[in-house]
Amino acid sequence: MADPTAETVDLLQQLIRNRCENDGTPESGQEVRNAAVLLDRLESTPLDVETYEPAPGRTSLVARMDGSDPGAPALLLMGHTDVVPADADRWRRDPFGGELVDGEVWGRGAVDMLNLTASMAVAVRRLARSGFRPRGTLIYLAVADEEALGVHGAQWLVEHHRDAVAADYVLTETGGIPFPSPGGVKLPVLVAEKGIQWCRLRVRGTAGHGSQPYRTDNALVLGAEVVRRLAEHEVPAQIHEVWRRFVEGMGYGPELRDALLCPERLRELLPTLPLGMARQFHACTHPMIAPTIVSGGSKINVIPDAVELQLDIRTLPGQSARDVEELLRDALGDLRDRVEIDTEVAVEASASAIDTPLWDTLRRVSARFHPGAATVPYLVVGATDARFLRRLGATAYGYGMFSRKMTFEQFGTMFHGTDERIDVESLGLSVALWEDVCRDLLG
Repeated sequence: MADPTAETVDLLQQLIRNRCENDGTPESGQEVRNAAVLLDRLESTPLDVETYEPAPGRTSLVARMDGSDPGAPALLLMGHTDVVPADADRWRRDPFGGELVDGEVWGRGAVDMLNLTASMAVAVRRLARSGFRPRGTLIYLAVADEEALGVHGAQWLVEHHRDAVAADYVLTETGGIPFPSPGGVKLPVLVAEKGIQWCRLRVRGTAGHGSQPYRTDNALVLGAEVVRRLAEHEVPAQIHEVWRRFVEGMGYGPELRDALLCPERLRELLPTLPLGMARQFHACTHPMIAPTIVSGGSKINVIPDAVELQLDIRTLPGQSARDVEELLRDALGDLRDRVEIDTEVAVEASASAIDTPLWDTLRRVSARFHPGAATVPYLVVGATDARFLRRLGATAYGYGMFSRKMTFEQFGTMFHGTDERIDVESLGLSVALWEDVCRDLLG
């Protein structure tokens, strides 16, 4: 067989160059281009391959290897084929060039998550061509539209072709980044993710002439105060099960461990941590409100009578829409009655059990790549397609395998950021990981 690392590099470069940018509009993405590349790689194998297209160009691909035992568990390896847009002027290299420079592949999606999509495809292809015949069914899903809530991708597949993607266990993006600790290297497994509530707030005022602002009811001024209150509102940390098990598994000393597990002490500790870590740890333990878009006003010399704000709210496991309503009420205080709130997207947080056969498999095989390393559960503070499969009853984790060249801090800044790139060693490790997981779990 061909060198798996070189094959993954080549495939990743093609996926990047296809420029499947998803800006959230129905016609963007055009994942059909990446689906075609993957179809070409997989259709000459014993795999059963199907494509699905709910809207023009929004193509997902499913490759399947049925197990010999219908009662054995099924495993789904899921990677998305779309990427977020990139501003080329802010990059040091062409974000869609897929260049290989000094042992790194550069380009939008190199980290999120075309690296894993490509390595999964190479691993499944190698298994199929090797004659591997598992007891449990193996499914590979290259899915569209993850970057815009999965409407034309995982959500549509779950609703219209459930049997094609249903599985007992799911692996998707994106843990496995080596995390140094006093007890040695830890490898985070993303067992849960925060919920989403996107809201549109409207603030009303009274129009007037811009030359006479004294004692006017300026909606923009009121909107600015709303933003200030939302940005400065603080809530106590919530020490949920995933966070507790992460902290306890990291092997921190008693003083740091106790501080991370105490809401009051955590508040004092966060400003002393490195910025990337502080942001992650804060987001893992708090519901988040981020004002992201403001619009209003009609003319430079007209006092605006209406301003609209958009909020990105992320909730912790166990929190409901009612909890969000109370959070906003507390933050806005006496301005609550002057603000109209419309919820446009509401997705509950989701989580999978930690003590499962898939967890045991990841623990066993990971030690082969980073001797002495241990897996620890972690909460992803963004959103992934794992939530759709969890709704079908699957145990879904985010994982991968990265070299020690990739730091937790670097990984976080490249997600949806500039100069996204992945080292070649990590690509080879990921292919080997998927092969070992399939052989260990499916048998």
